[in-house]
Amino acid sequence: MADNTRGRKRTLTGRIASDKTDKTVVVEVQRRLMHPVYKKFVSSRRRYMAHDPNGECHVGDTVEIKESRPMSRRKRWIVCRVIEKAETT
Repeated sequence: MADNTRGRKRTLTGRIASDKTDKTVVVEVQRRLMHPVYKKFVSSRRRYMAHDPNGECHVGDTVEIKESRPMSRRKRWIVCRVIEKAETT
């Protein structure tokens, strides 16, 4: 019995909420789901700690993160690419 998800890494897209720690960023992923009973869209968010080896991401950037091996107690994601840089004023 073959598992189709074996070897595939999940990817998520979100915005950087914090970059205060070294080589780590906090990515906030927002989702919009329809409530099953009330048929209203409900927003939910989740924050993931992701590994940023080069330290190139900053607050406000939109990034794509990918599942990886555990790097610390809470860090299980790695930054794949920066989709959009935040405007610096």
